[in-house]
Amino acid sequence: MVLVFNAKKRLTLSAGVAAGIAALLEGCSSTPMAPAPEAGPAAPAGSPASTPVMPAAPAVVNASMPPPAPREFRAAWVSTVANIDWPSRSNLGMARQQAEALAILDRARALNLNAIVLQVRPSADAIYPSTLEPWSEFLTGQQGRPPAQAWDPLQFWIEQAHARGLELHAWFNPYRARHATARSPLAANHIGRTRPEVVKPYGRYLWMDPGEAAASQHTLDVVLDVVRRYDIDGVHIDDYFYPYPIDTPNAAGPEGVALDGGVGAKQELEFPDQASWQRYLLGGGTLDRAHWRRQNVNSLIEAMYLGIRKEKSWVRFGISPFGIGRPDRRPAGIMGFSQYDKLYADAELWLANGWLDYLAPQLYWPVSQAPQAFDVLLDYWLAQNTRARHVWPGLYTSRIDNSAKAFAPEEIVKQIGVTRSRSGVRGHLHFSIAALMENRKGIADQLKSQAYQTAALTPATPWLGAEAPAAPQAAARRESNGVALKLSAGAGRPVAHYAIWSRYGAEWRFAVAPASRPVLLLADDAAGGAAQSVVVSAVDRLGNESERINVYTRS
Repeated sequence: MVLVFNAKKRLTLSAGVAAGIAALLEGCSSTPMAPAPEAGPAAPAGSPASTPVMPAAPAVVNASMPPPAPREFRAAWVSTVANIDWPSRSNLGMARQQAEALAILDRARALNLNAIVLQVRPSADAIYPSTLEPWSEFLTGQQGRPPAQAWDPLQFWIEQAHARGLELHAWFNPYRARHATARSPLAANHIGRTRPEVVKPYGRYLWMDPGEAAASQHTLDVVLDVVRRYDIDGVHIDDYFYPYPIDTPNAAGPEGVALDGGVGAKQELEFPDQASWQRYLLGGGTLDRAHWRRQNVNSLIEAMYLGIRKEKSWVRFGISPFGIGRPDRRPAGIMGFSQYDKLYADAELWLANGWLDYLAPQLYWPVSQAPQAFDVLLDYWLAQNTRARHVWPGLYTSRIDNSAKAFAPEEIVKQIGVTRSRSGVRGHLHFSIAALMENRKGIADQLKSQAYQTAALTPATPWLGAEAPAAPQAAARRESNGVALKLSAGAGRPVAHYAIWSRYGAEWRFAVAPASRPVLLLADDAAGGAAQSVVVSAVDRLGNESERINVYTRS
């Protein structure tokens, strides 16, 4: 089913062509129904589920009770650094940037994705107005220069994503201070100018030293500022902790070497943190340098998680580390770059301590590549997940290209099938939206026809809150071309979405409508005819579902 926006800010839910909506009338009675239960407790970490989490097609069930709501986190990263995804180039006008953003959001909605992970801080800069960091040159063409027309891109993305029923997760690079592709000089309010002692050159990059408390505090302040000021659904940080090692002062980070199974630079250039390391030793520190570096990163992760919880308990915290874990814990046969030893990222500890709400390990290798096999690595991370946080792997969808190591679209579809065969997963992220926008080799078509045939709710996050919202209030009436609905939230907890089941013959069809757009039409279907029954529930921002309401039964 598809949600289509029209000029009157109403929604049409249709299995075919969208139809117009007539005026809604009040007066239909509603009958409460017990909510369908969530899936039971997860199987032991790493064990296959007995059945796929998501149905391959709409379920055929009895006429009185819809099946459980489909649950799966389906997201795509939108990179702003180097203008990878958005905007297509720097210094475009506001209208063009907005049009490109809307095209991305509309494509995500049409594909039945339910979240966007937007890069808001590529290099100690911002794509939103900030008193802490300068405007990004990838937005305006020059670091520190505001848009020619005053507007707030992040606020625009949030509002437009929510209007389409999509979550918006704000993606921050925690330590990078200048990207290798940057061209404009540092702005006066960039941390490289205001606190140059905490920023180090490393190859063609500038990097905030994680060993400098002022650098980590600055990143924490930036993140919490966005949490306070913006209605985001999640905070997301990537794999750039300490930098990927390089071998010469003029090199860029060898991320490609790491992806290809290498261990980094042939002769690694030491990260220049000698000053902060010596200060630690003189202060009585007893850790070796590698453990000290990991402790520096761990301290920021813990502070970020606790800070977000204190500001807004419903904002989820996600981390997307490099996909190969600690050398001493890897499954037999797994080889390659070590984030634990090279980036000083102890993601296993973060999972064990519950310092995140979802882990999105970048599993950017095919299932058949034995030294970095997708399924084996996924099972590894599930085995580390003793606190039962969400594990939603990152998929390298952009590797569907014309390179020598290109993926076929079928590889991504296969990997989604692997995630659905593990009971502890229930989600994934695509890097990046560009491949879906371009429909490379038909990947968007294949996803829509084979993997995302229906909408899905994001999985609930019960450790942040499990209280269900009140059942919605609803009115329905038969119109000439469909069933018109008007929904409103019940008293109490705020509502983010409405889950809507409509029965055509023996088939229940599922759709999700944002709570901000509660007027909609269930259009008649050329094949299935008119909806015979409609059931609705309310869903809050943590995915908790209310009791279901029988809104309409055709007489």
